[in-house]
Amino acid sequence: MAKADRLARSDERRVELEADYETLLVGALQQTAAKRLMLFGHQQERTAMAKAAPIVAEITTLGDAIDGLRDQLAIAPFALHQEFLASRGPVSAHAVGESKQAQAWLDRLDAAKDPA
Repeated sequence: MAKADRLARSDERRVELEADYETLLVGALQQTAAKRLMLFGHQQERTAMAKAAPIVAEITTLGDAIDGLRDQLAIAPFALHQEFLASRGPVSAHAVGESKQAQAWLDRLDAAKDPA
């Protein structure tokens, strides 16, 4: 029974951390959509990267903790975190700007919450 209780607590913690992750990510995406933050690091500009670094670090640390719990629970890695990591870094000159990309993420996350 102790193992089942421990797994249940781990799963509850995972759910809490995933909610925290989404809240943190949405806040950062809103700032990026408003052109106050460059969350995706497409331009590789030092000032913009330095401004975003603490938020990116917090998001990454939280995502890694979630993936650790998911690994303990034998469930797939946290897809939202994997998508976020994959979306970061340099892109071609013809790629959509960060503010538009952030707004698209916000729209997609909002649609996933309210599939009406």
